[in-house]
Amino acid sequence: MPRLMLTDDSWKLLSRIMYLTGRIYNKPEHRMTLEGILYRMRTGIPWRDLPSEFGGWSAVFRRFNLWSKKGVITEIFQFLSQENDAQWLFLDGSIVKAHQDCTNIGSQAEQAISKSRGGKSTKIHLAVDSCGLPVHFELSGGQVHDVSYGKSLVVSSPDAEVVVADKGYDSQSIRELIKSRNAKHVIPRKGNSKQGNDDIDWSMYRYRHLVENAFLKIKKHRAVATRYDKLARSYMSVVALAFSLMWLPMWVD
Repeated sequence: MPRLMLTDDSWKLLSRIMYLTGRIYNKPEHRMTLEGILYRMRTGIPWRDLPSEFGGWSAVFRRFNLWSKKGVITEIFQFLSQENDAQWLFLDGSIVKAHQDCTNIGSQAEQAISKSRGGKSTKIHLAVDSCGLPVHFELSGGQVHDVSYGKSLVVSSPDAEVVVADKGYDSQSIRELIKSRNAKHVIPRKGNSKQGNDDIDWSMYRYRHLVENAFLKIKKHRAVATRYDKLARSYMSVVALAFSLMWLPMWVD
């Protein structure tokens, strides 16, 4: 039997959340379906190579595709992340290489795939709370600059007292947005800035590693570290599931 990832308590919580979405019936067989989805996320194998213990691979894939279309998996993440501690908010982006099998699609730009220095890739834009737990994320093509999603991350995340980001978010408009939300910004300016960084709270900036740690935790799953999904919504569901696993210990003793 392949290694499983869900405890009884974890499954009890997740099944309840899935049922509350109003899109999924409470069926016992869904547990092994979800375990199959998690197994594929962890190992990065093709769907056809999924062990038979999880059921027929096509049935598991069809259910994953259906849950992705209905937004069930992203709703799980949104539900779990509502118990956040957003006193501090940390922003960052991370590039994920797109596998050649997911790039043979015509509208790559629409599926958050683009060509950068390292080849075709996708970028995950992430905001985490004071504990380093994810509260909001978005996808874009790999060549998109972090600053392009800075405002969206701030607006879509819970209100915070302090917003911390690196030089990639050096933008006066982002600073003004943070101020308008009654928050303090800790965003270093680039080397060519005339103003300098004398006003930066470097002690607070040291905690920016929390968002980098979040990327490290989800990229231990091979289907997150390398994108195999052709559709942006499918890959977003995989990433949302990985972030949901980070939240589970906060809900389950």
